[in-house]
Amino acid sequence: MAIEERVAASLGTRVDVGTMGVDWEERIDFGRLRRERLEKAQVALRESAADFLFVFRTEDARYLTGYRHHLGPTPLLGNATVVLRPDDDPILYTMDYEHCRLRMPWLSDECLRPRANFREDVGIRKWADSVEEVTGSLAGKTVGIDLWSVTLEEGLRQAFPDTEFVDGYKVLMEAKIIKTDDEVMCLKVANAITEAGMDAARKALKPGVRECEVLAAAWYTMTAMGSEWTQCSNIVASGPYTAPYRRFTSDRVIRMGDPVIIDIGGCFNGYWGDLTRTWICGDIKPTQAQKELHQKCYDAVWNACAASIAGNTTADVFAAADPYVLDSLGHGSGMAPWEPPYFSPHTRDDPQELRPGMQFNLEPYAGEPGIGGFRLENNLVVTEGAPDVYTTYPFEERFVIDVHPFDSSTGRTR
Repeated sequence: MAIEERVAASLGTRVDVGTMGVDWEERIDFGRLRRERLEKAQVALRESAADFLFVFRTEDARYLTGYRHHLGPTPLLGNATVVLRPDDDPILYTMDYEHCRLRMPWLSDECLRPRANFREDVGIRKWADSVEEVTGSLAGKTVGIDLWSVTLEEGLRQAFPDTEFVDGYKVLMEAKIIKTDDEVMCLKVANAITEAGMDAARKALKPGVRECEVLAAAWYTMTAMGSEWTQCSNIVASGPYTAPYRRFTSDRVIRMGDPVIIDIGGCFNGYWGDLTRTWICGDIKPTQAQKELHQKCYDAVWNACAASIAGNTTADVFAAADPYVLDSLGHGSGMAPWEPPYFSPHTRDDPQELRPGMQFNLEPYAGEPGIGGFRLENNLVVTEGAPDVYTTYPFEERFVIDVHPFDSSTGRTR
């Protein structure tokens, strides 16, 4: 059975699992995870116009080989480079060559090479020679590139003068857009870690604490649970910074009655959680105007979730939340925090059909200066039937006027 067919058949039957390996139930099979990711990528490559892919993004080197590198705030060309071949194992060039030889036995000696040096022209030429040792001449071939700089582009065109270069990122995104069983389980674990971070942040939220102290509580909890990194620098925005929305955390002292947007994401095995809730600080009732704005955002996120069914399009999902959207309603997630499908206003002109196995995060917004801003977010997987909304953390009940019929976690303590 093809991977996509098996994903469709099993969706809706998955359960939340622990993170340890056990003998008494089926959990994440990391060997299968690596094999199926590589298989999907090679199928996408064979169906594309490219003969090979040169992959420079760190997260996609991990997707293709299982190589884990530290997650920095900027891409570092050459730290992890993969040559993807359509029918053979990928070739990994890594700065951690000895470490990988010892701990990644699924890659043969031929497939592990020392780091590619793209900082100097001579390094690019030497790497090109190394590539052709295993691929053969690339003259007359088409190679997809996912990321490059001006220097790298010049070097590659000089090293491969008779090779056509095309956008290889689209090839990998086609492979990554349908998640396997193991990928979904990784995403759910990442979400559980993120929800624990949200709970810690909510408990730390009280009048007189700073935004950065609230974030520190979330970050500590997620890291203690095994989160490899966080989705971004993470956001705690309070009071006037919720409308217009300021997307970073500062040292502002949070005051009684402030609305507080918390947007965080933990990382499990390279896969990302992403969760946003808006709280009110202190033992105080929100204003009616705040409740009405929050309700608009709350209804928007659940209406968008309800529209996330196979056969609908990204435009249908966007329309279900419109007009309570900032520049984007949401995005997919996987080994990068932001992957297709996307939900921007442009989906009206170029809608994408939803298929079982697609995963994405929906995060509408409603705000008005002087009242406050409200952002909320759920994560889900498209199935053959109703969407699998696997975000279970409740919303701020003091803001909710009417509980949405799809929301099974909010309102239970009223």
